Amino acid sequence: QVQLVESGGGLVQAGGSLRLSCAVSGRTSSTYGWFRQAPGQEREFVAAISWSGDSRDYADSMKGRFSISRANAENTVNLQMNSLKPEDTAVYYCAARARPFYTGGVGRTYEYNYWGQGTQVTVSS
Repeated sequence: QVQLVESGGGLVQAGGSLRLSCAVSGRTSSTYGWFRQAPGQEREFVAAISWSGDSRDYADSMKGRFSISRANAENTVNLQMNSLKPEDTAVYYCAARARPFYTGGVGRTYEYNYWGQGTQVTVSS
């Protein structure tokens, strides 16, 4: 089993920054991802990273603004979000899967076996 606990969400003004953290415990997973879900919308891919941290992928709309990283010593997966926009408002979820990053499909929600409870990010205009 894998346990994922997100933190770091909150209220921020447009143009501001937030750093989300996902504390990982239990079995080591091969791929970790961040997803988000706004009210009335489907859950969408934000970013993914391999267990080693060597491979990363981002949704097109997040490239250049968001950065995913792993901190092995703390066993966390972090998401640095800069230049935030009101449309970034959503609940952000951390996810993990056993399949290696190189096998693909890192942007698909159904690829992930484990999910955190989510953390709310609200960006005001």
